[in-house]
Amino acid sequence: MTTFADPSTFPSVFETPSPVEIPVTETDTEADPDTTPAAATSFADLGLPAELVRVLTREGLTTPFEIQAATIPDALAGRDVLGRGQTGSGKTLAFGLPLLARVAAGGRARPHHPKALILVPTRELAMQVADALQPLGRSVGVFLKTSVGGVPYDRQMDALRRGVEVMVATPGRLADLIERGACKLDDVEITVLDEADQMADMGFLPEVTELLAKTPENAQRLLFSATLDGDVDMLVKRFMHDPVTHSTAPAEASVSTMDHHLLLIPPQEKFPITAAIANRAGKTIVFARTQMGVDRLVEQLAAVGVRAGALHGGKTQRVRTRTLAEFKEGRTNVLVATDVAARGIHVDGISLVVHVDPPKDPKDYLHRAGRTARAGESGAVVTLVLPKQRRSTQAMMGRAGVAPAEVRVRLGDEKLAEVTGAREPSGVPVVEEPEPRRERPRGRFGDRPQRSYGDRPQRTYGDRPRGDRTGSDRSFGDRPQRSYGGERRSFEGRPQRSFDDRPQRSFDDRPQRSFDDRPQRTYEDRPQRSYGDRPTGDRPTSDRPAVDRPRGDRDRAPRNGERTTGFRRDNQRNDRREGTAGRFGARPARTY
Repeated sequence: MTTFADPSTFPSVFETPSPVEIPVTETDTEADPDTTPAAATSFADLGLPAELVRVLTREGLTTPFEIQAATIPDALAGRDVLGRGQTGSGKTLAFGLPLLARVAAGGRARPHHPKALILVPTRELAMQVADALQPLGRSVGVFLKTSVGGVPYDRQMDALRRGVEVMVATPGRLADLIERGACKLDDVEITVLDEADQMADMGFLPEVTELLAKTPENAQRLLFSATLDGDVDMLVKRFMHDPVTHSTAPAEASVSTMDHHLLLIPPQEKFPITAAIANRAGKTIVFARTQMGVDRLVEQLAAVGVRAGALHGGKTQRVRTRTLAEFKEGRTNVLVATDVAARGIHVDGISLVVHVDPPKDPKDYLHRAGRTARAGESGAVVTLVLPKQRRSTQAMMGRAGVAPAEVRVRLGDEKLAEVTGAREPSGVPVVEEPEPRRERPRGRFGDRPQRSYGDRPQRTYGDRPRGDRTGSDRSFGDRPQRSYGGERRSFEGRPQRSFDDRPQRSFDDRPQRSFDDRPQRTYEDRPQRSYGDRPTGDRPTSDRPAVDRPRGDRDRAPRNGERTTGFRRDNQRNDRREGTAGRFGARPARTY
């Protein structure tokens, strides 16, 4: 049984200040909900271009959400806008539609100079924003490109070199591209900060401040966030001019649309209860505190028959994108994630959020809980609490403005199944098939769609089309057809060359060479050389007897009998080949 970490043992984090409403001053206009165009019945009534309205209608989007109806007219008019709304309230289209409309009216972008900038806190959120806006951008001739970490620089730099109107980027990667000279913000007309409070919580405030300082001072800026607290207020006061604020819902409004449960469980049953909840029907997000805890829990769930995906910052971007896509498409119903990675998850249809490790910060609790009950839907949030975590967790949820229903449950209780839909896992381990290896794309144009020849009709040369030609008459214009079966080409106008008057050469009168008069060489009279009388030079053969050769100071042991030292086998000497004593041991002995 795996023991999960007790969050109460970790160092406490800073106390988060309660959301602060931006004060209404002469340069800050708070929009009155009664005067905002919330009564608009269609996107066409908001003043959007007909091309965008046509795409929205084709996608089944005809009536704007409250935040969209409130902010789009002011954004189209060029005003700076502050938009606050709960997660899933439609903020992406609220800033995306006016941004595309204004950029499309200004023409194409210069190389390396985007005309609009959308800053988001996470890679997943950047890709989701781009996926939502790209079909709309194509309808008005606006090209979008994501700029996030975890992917090669080449594709992003090539796109900027060709010209990109809208960059959807995380602060860190955009700063890197600017440092490399691939991107310049001199032509930026509109800047959007999406989930600004999350960027501040994640420590991106210095990068965001530096990026905004590089944009033109008179550029339009739109800021959307779930809360407008002190950190966000600093950005507003420095970079926004006379912003109009549209707050469609209070910061804690989303918690009232979901059911909150605090389940008191025995320590030894924490994983079995977690596995039973994860085996429920429907999309579920399970939150763990650390990356290692996420990976361990996914492995444990797979061992008991529950397939789950892992999402955290330690995964590569390709793995994170694939995992999130499988969760969206329903191929995986359970996603285990950390706080940082989950901030970019905007997936509809999530009916349950489970806190395996209760958070310490009320903001983290609200961000986790915000993955469910999106766009007015209902959902449930369950927090698993051990006895020693009860008091600290209750205090945290109180600061978050949540009053959960507290229930004491054990594995197999009907109350557990009633609240979470828990089911006993099958116990059959999940076997993950390896991903098929893909070939690396050739060239640097990885974002170019690959050309497929599967739907191209296979051409056979037996049925090659002949056009207007009939039969076998192949015409080459004025060139006469050559026939190999009839008469040969005529050379009537050319004088015929005759070889009759040429003397015929005969080789009969040529003297034949005979080799009979050549003396035949015989080797019988050649003296046979004997190697026994081979001269040895000037040195006498017997002036230095081998037996008188000095042996040195050491005494040599006789070369017979057993060897007294070393590890040579007894029969090794007998195995040695004859004639291998010299340094050419592999050379056969020469015999005469």
